[in-house]
Amino acid sequence: MRTIAVIGLKGGSGKTTIATHMALGGHIRGLTTLLADVDPQGSAREVLRARGGEGPEVVDATGSHLLSAQMTAVNAGVQLMVIDTAAGAVEEVGQAIVLADLSLLVVRPTLLDLAAMVRTVEVVRRLKKAALVVVNQAAPARDGVEPPMVKRALRALEFMRLPVAPVIIRSRAVYQTALETGRSAEEAWDDTAAEEMGELWTFIERFALGPREIPAAMAAER
Repeated sequence: MRTIAVIGLKGGSGKTTIATHMALGGHIRGLTTLLADVDPQGSAREVLRARGGEGPEVVDATGSHLLSAQMTAVNAGVQLMVIDTAAGAVEEVGQAIVLADLSLLVVRPTLLDLAAMVRTVEVVRRLKKAALVVVNQAAPARDGVEPPMVKRALRALEFMRLPVAPVIIRSRAVYQTALETGRSAEEAWDDTAAEEMGELWTFIERFALGPREIPAAMAAER
Protein backbone atom coordinates (compact mmCIF):
# COMPACT_ATOMS: atom_id res chain seq x y z
CA MET A 1 0.00 0.00 0.00
CA ARG A 2 1.12 3.55 -0.70
CA THR A 3 0.14 6.54 1.43
CA ILE A 4 -0.17 10.16 0.30
CA ALA A 5 -0.54 12.96 2.86
CA VAL A 6 -2.07 16.19 1.54
CA ILE A 7 -1.03 19.23 3.56
CA GLY A 8 -1.94 22.89 3.64
CA LEU A 9 -1.45 24.57 6.99
CA LYS A 10 -3.05 27.78 5.75
CA GLY A 11 -6.81 27.55 5.40
CA GLY A 12 -8.24 28.09 1.95
CA SER A 13 -5.33 26.53 0.07
CA GLY A 14 -7.60 23.99 -1.60
CA LYS A 15 -6.02 21.09 0.29
CA THR A 16 -9.25 19.10 0.53
CA THR A 17 -9.94 19.61 -3.18
CA ILE A 18 -6.56 18.05 -4.00
CA ALA A 19 -6.97 15.26 -1.42
CA THR A 20 -10.38 14.20 -2.69
CA HIS A 21 -9.21 14.35 -6.30
CA MET A 22 -6.24 12.13 -5.46
CA ALA A 23 -8.52 9.59 -3.78
CA LEU A 24 -11.02 9.71 -6.64
CA GLY A 25 -8.17 9.49 -9.14
CA GLY A 26 -7.04 6.23 -7.58
CA HIS A 27 -10.57 4.89 -7.44
CA ILE A 28 -11.44 5.56 -11.08
CA ARG A 29 -8.18 3.86 -12.07
CA GLY A 30 -9.22 0.69 -10.30
CA LEU A 31 -7.21 1.01 -7.09
CA THR A 32 -8.74 0.04 -3.76
CA THR A 33 -8.59 3.46 -2.13
CA LEU A 34 -9.14 4.84 1.35
CA LEU A 35 -9.31 8.49 2.37
CA ALA A 36 -8.49 9.21 6.01
CA ASP A 37 -10.15 12.51 6.92
CA VAL A 38 -8.23 14.17 9.74
CA ASP A 39 -9.68 17.62 9.08
CA PRO A 40 -12.35 18.39 11.75
CA GLN A 41 -14.46 20.12 9.09
CA GLY A 42 -15.01 16.72 7.46
CA SER A 43 -15.39 18.18 3.96
CA ALA A 44 -13.66 15.25 2.23
CA ARG A 45 -15.90 12.82 4.06
CA GLU A 46 -19.02 14.65 2.89
CA VAL A 47 -17.81 14.74 -0.72
CA LEU A 48 -17.09 11.03 -0.92
CA ARG A 49 -20.25 10.00 0.93
CA ALA A 50 -22.24 11.87 -1.71
CA ARG A 51 -21.28 9.02 -4.07
CA GLY A 52 -23.53 6.65 -2.14
CA GLY A 53 -20.83 4.06 -1.57
CA GLU A 54 -19.69 4.01 -5.20
CA GLY A 55 -16.25 5.34 -4.55
CA PRO A 56 -13.28 5.36 -2.19
CA GLU A 57 -13.92 4.36 1.39
CA VAL A 58 -13.60 7.22 3.85
CA VAL A 59 -12.83 7.08 7.57
CA ASP A 60 -12.59 9.78 10.21
CA ALA A 61 -9.26 9.83 11.99
CA THR A 62 -7.05 11.88 14.26
CA GLY A 63 -3.31 12.22 14.07
CA SER A 64 -2.78 9.85 16.99
CA HIS A 65 -4.91 7.17 15.33
CA LEU A 66 -3.47 7.43 11.83
CA LEU A 67 -1.04 4.54 12.32
CA SER A 68 -3.88 2.29 13.46
CA ALA A 69 -5.97 3.34 10.44
CA GLN A 70 -3.03 2.67 8.15
CA MET A 71 -2.44 -0.81 9.58
CA THR A 72 -6.13 -1.64 9.27
CA ALA A 73 -6.03 -0.51 5.64
CA VAL A 74 -3.00 -2.68 4.91
CA ASN A 75 -4.71 -5.73 6.40
CA ALA A 76 -7.84 -4.98 4.34
CA GLY A 77 -5.87 -4.97 1.09
CA VAL A 78 -6.16 -1.23 0.42
CA GLN A 79 -3.77 -0.14 -2.32
CA LEU A 80 -3.83 3.63 -1.84
CA MET A 81 -4.43 5.67 1.31
CA VAL A 82 -4.87 9.44 1.08
CA ILE A 83 -4.70 11.54 4.25
CA ASP A 84 -6.53 14.87 4.27
CA THR A 85 -4.79 16.70 7.10
CA ALA A 86 -6.14 19.58 9.15
CA ALA A 87 -5.13 23.18 8.46
CA GLY A 88 -2.96 24.65 11.19
CA ALA A 89 -2.47 21.37 13.08
CA VAL A 90 1.32 21.13 12.97
CA GLU A 91 1.61 18.11 15.30
CA GLU A 92 -0.96 16.05 13.41
CA VAL A 93 0.60 17.06 10.11
CA GLY A 94 3.93 15.77 11.39
CA GLN A 95 2.36 12.40 12.18
CA ALA A 96 0.88 12.23 8.68
CA ILE A 97 4.25 13.06 7.11
CA VAL A 98 5.93 10.27 9.06
CA LEU A 99 3.45 7.69 7.74
CA ALA A 100 3.31 8.93 4.15
CA ASP A 101 5.30 7.70 1.20
CA LEU A 102 4.77 11.15 -0.30
CA SER A 103 3.47 14.43 1.09
CA LEU A 104 1.80 16.97 -1.18
CA LEU A 105 2.25 20.54 0.04
CA VAL A 106 -0.66 22.48 -1.43
CA VAL A 107 -0.03 26.19 -1.84
CA ARG A 108 -1.68 29.08 -3.64
CA PRO A 109 0.73 31.44 -5.46
CA THR A 110 0.55 34.12 -2.76
CA LEU A 111 3.12 35.44 -0.31
CA LEU A 112 1.00 34.47 2.70
CA ASP A 113 0.59 30.89 1.48
CA LEU A 114 4.30 30.52 0.77
CA ALA A 115 5.17 31.91 4.22
CA ALA A 116 2.75 29.48 5.90
CA MET A 117 4.31 26.56 4.03
CA VAL A 118 7.74 27.16 5.54
CA ARG A 119 6.79 25.37 8.79
CA THR A 120 5.76 22.27 6.86
CA VAL A 121 8.95 22.32 4.82
CA GLU A 122 10.99 22.39 8.02
CA VAL A 123 9.18 19.29 9.32
CA VAL A 124 9.58 17.43 6.02
CA ARG A 125 13.28 18.18 5.82
CA ARG A 126 13.88 17.24 9.42
CA LEU A 127 12.17 13.89 8.87
CA LYS A 128 13.88 13.44 5.47
CA LYS A 129 10.62 12.45 3.82
CA ALA A 130 9.61 12.71 0.17
CA ALA A 131 7.40 15.65 -0.75
CA LEU A 132 6.18 17.74 -3.66
CA VAL A 133 4.69 21.21 -3.82
CA VAL A 134 1.40 21.46 -5.71
CA VAL A 135 0.59 24.99 -6.86
CA ASN A 136 -3.18 25.34 -6.65
CA GLN A 137 -5.82 27.94 -7.54
CA ALA A 138 -3.47 29.73 -9.92
CA ALA A 139 -4.75 32.14 -12.54
CA PRO A 140 -4.66 30.66 -16.05
CA ALA A 141 -1.67 31.32 -18.27
CA ARG A 142 -2.33 33.51 -21.32
CA ASP A 143 -0.73 32.47 -24.60
CA GLY A 144 1.60 30.24 -22.61
CA VAL A 145 2.75 33.07 -20.34
CA GLU A 146 2.23 32.75 -16.60
CA PRO A 147 0.65 35.66 -14.68
CA PRO A 148 3.19 37.73 -12.68
CA MET A 149 1.94 36.36 -9.34
CA VAL A 150 2.48 32.78 -10.48
CA LYS A 151 5.93 33.63 -11.85
CA ARG A 152 6.93 35.16 -8.52
CA ALA A 153 5.68 32.13 -6.61
CA LEU A 154 7.57 29.71 -8.85
CA ARG A 155 10.76 31.76 -8.48
CA ALA A 156 10.34 31.73 -4.70
CA LEU A 157 9.86 27.96 -4.66
CA GLU A 158 12.94 27.53 -6.83
CA PHE A 159 14.93 29.79 -4.50
CA MET A 160 13.75 27.66 -1.56
CA ARG A 161 14.96 24.57 -3.47
CA LEU A 162 11.57 22.92 -3.30
CA PRO A 163 10.46 20.30 -5.85
CA VAL A 164 7.31 21.45 -7.60
CA ALA A 165 4.86 19.27 -9.52
CA PRO A 166 5.03 20.39 -13.18
CA VAL A 167 1.22 20.48 -13.43
CA ILE A 168 -0.25 23.68 -11.99
CA ILE A 169 -3.89 23.46 -10.92
CA ARG A 170 -5.73 26.52 -12.13
CA SER A 171 -8.58 28.39 -10.50
CA ARG A 172 -11.63 26.70 -12.04
CA ALA A 173 -15.16 26.57 -10.65
CA VAL A 174 -15.59 23.02 -11.93
CA TYR A 175 -13.31 21.64 -9.21
CA GLN A 176 -15.80 22.72 -6.57
CA THR A 177 -19.01 22.09 -8.51
CA ALA A 178 -17.92 18.55 -9.40
CA LEU A 179 -17.11 17.76 -5.78
CA GLU A 180 -20.54 18.98 -4.70
CA THR A 181 -21.93 15.93 -6.49
CA GLY A 182 -19.20 13.62 -5.21
CA ARG A 183 -17.33 13.55 -8.50
CA SER A 184 -13.82 14.30 -9.60
CA ALA A 185 -13.20 16.84 -12.35
CA GLU A 186 -12.03 13.81 -14.34
CA GLU A 187 -15.62 12.53 -14.20
CA ALA A 188 -17.20 15.89 -14.96
CA TRP A 189 -17.96 17.82 -18.11
CA ASP A 190 -14.90 20.08 -18.34
CA ASP A 191 -12.23 18.51 -20.56
CA THR A 192 -9.58 21.07 -19.62
CA ALA A 193 -9.98 20.47 -15.89
CA ALA A 194 -10.16 16.71 -16.43
CA GLU A 195 -6.90 16.76 -18.36
CA GLU A 196 -5.23 19.02 -15.81
CA MET A 197 -6.13 16.89 -12.79
CA GLY A 198 -5.44 13.66 -14.69
CA GLU A 199 -1.93 14.84 -15.55
CA LEU A 200 -1.28 15.76 -11.92
CA TRP A 201 -2.50 12.35 -10.72
CA THR A 202 -0.31 10.55 -13.27
CA PHE A 203 2.75 12.55 -12.23
CA ILE A 204 2.16 11.92 -8.54
CA GLU A 205 1.55 8.24 -9.24
CA ARG A 206 5.19 7.91 -10.33
CA PHE A 207 6.30 9.07 -6.90
CA ALA A 208 3.76 7.43 -4.62
CA LEU A 209 2.82 4.22 -6.41
CA GLY A 210 5.76 3.43 -8.65
CA PRO A 211 9.12 1.79 -7.91
CA ARG A 212 11.06 3.23 -5.01
CA GLU A 213 13.69 4.74 -7.31
CA ILE A 214 13.16 8.41 -6.51
CA PRO A 215 15.00 9.64 -3.41
CA ALA A 216 13.33 11.86 -0.85
CA ALA A 217 12.57 15.06 -2.70
CA MET A 218 13.07 17.25 0.32
CA ALA A 219 16.13 15.77 2.00
CA ALA A 220 17.94 18.03 4.43
CA GLU A 221 19.57 20.95 2.66
CA ARG A 222 23.13 20.41 1.53
